[in-house]
Amino acid sequence: MIKSPIPSNAPQSQKARAGACQPKIEEPQNIEFPVTEKISGTEIEILLEPPRGGVRHAVFDFDGTLSMIRDGWQDIMVPMMVEILQECSTDESPEELEKLVMHFVDRLTGKQTIFQMMRLREEVEKRGGKALEPLEYKQLYNDRILPVAEGRIAGLKDGSIQPDDLMVPGARALLEALSNRGITLYLASGTDIEFVEQEAQILQIAQLFDGGIFGALSDYKNFSKEMVIRKILADFDLKGSDLVVIGDGFVEIQNARQVEAVAVGLVSSEGNLYHMNSNKRDRLVTAGAHLLVEPDFRDSTALVDYLLE
Repeated sequence: MIKSPIPSNAPQSQKARAGACQPKIEEPQNIEFPVTEKISGTEIEILLEPPRGGVRHAVFDFDGTLSMIRDGWQDIMVPMMVEILQECSTDESPEELEKLVMHFVDRLTGKQTIFQMMRLREEVEKRGGKALEPLEYKQLYNDRILPVAEGRIAGLKDGSIQPDDLMVPGARALLEALSNRGITLYLASGTDIEFVEQEAQILQIAQLFDGGIFGALSDYKNFSKEMVIRKILADFDLKGSDLVVIGDGFVEIQNARQVEAVAVGLVSSEGNLYHMNSNKRDRLVTAGAHLLVEPDFRDSTALVDYLLE
């Protein structure tokens, strides 16, 4: 079992506060869910009939879609930001700050981490605090999350944890099935590129991404998931329907629909004290997912057959 970075014996006030402060999403609140059908013999929902049979390339998100190495990252980022905001001149209670932070962290999930830190800087400045540069805040976050990730990686290296124990169930089978059908695979993550490459290697899936592995750069303007998607289309002179994008975040699903690619949303379950991502399904529907897969890729064979045949 993957352990949360926040211990189970954390004070009850912290646990209760985390559970009570549910963030509101910025997208329309009264979402009208479409009447759906399912791929035969599976729980995969067809929200919108996608273009089928032409897929030749596939872009995957990483954290929460394939990898669970950083599962529970919200339990590190949110308290760090609340601590920083509490140092400002503010009358807001810790609970109010926590609710604020949860809201913008959740909304920006899927983008590079630096965007969350840019928002943190804005909030510090609003409260008259002495703000650090976003990259400095990002380093503070990395200093806290890396020991958690490295502890899990150490378990992978010494054999006490198996790679599939830290992957979304069925993810490896999905990657291998697409690769065996001649689909070029790409990995695009908002996590720093050096960590994405290392973690894909230790999970023994890096070799499957013959199209390349992409991640956040120090100069955030030189990377985004949208840039990766558009570059693939341009480099290979593809139509949108030649590409499928698979992820658990609003950002990559929206990016896919913007170029008329096939969008597959994964309603994966991520562990965190704040119950963030509890509205993940709503977000993926709003982003325009053609298909919804929940809670994992156990029906990977049927999904591949549906997309490619």
